[in-house]
Amino acid sequence: MTRAGGSLVAPEPELLRDLLDWHRSTLLHKCAGLTGEQLALAPIPQSNLSLLGLIRHLSKVERNWFRRFRGEPIENLYSTPERPDADFEDLDPARAETEYATLLTEQHLARQAVAGVSLDSTLVRPGGGTYSLRMVFVHMVGEYARHNGHADLIRQCVDGVTGA
Repeated sequence: MTRAGGSLVAPEPELLRDLLDWHRSTLLHKCAGLTGEQLALAPIPQSNLSLLGLIRHLSKVERNWFRRFRGEPIENLYSTPERPDADFEDLDPARAETEYATLLTEQHLARQAVAGVSLDSTLVRPGGGTYSLRMVFVHMVGEYARHNGHADLIRQCVDGVTGA
């Protein structure tokens, strides 16, 4: 897995896109080389977190934040109001490759959905609240950063691999 790079002094739109791509590739790096069974393991007592669950969850948030920002009519992935943790609970190790491919697809579609769109563009969410594309990027960098920390710990528990 080659991790994305980018300029550390780029203008804000490029910097945010590159930083998010770095975090996206970091999660993929944390999952590299594992079997479906290993990806589906939730090795921390009292937690339903697994690498496969993180893959599914981040597929959902990519879709929800970026594609909905552009007003695409999309269906929810995995979770429902009645089952908010289904991303992490309905895991099938035999579907790990498919789930991984779904994440790659959602990342690609997210990039396409906001390509060339100003960070100052805004959206009013159903039920109220206006937010900017800038806020979406900042939110997603934080989302991936938090879950990459989880992925570090999970990966170490699964097979002892540590590091960046």
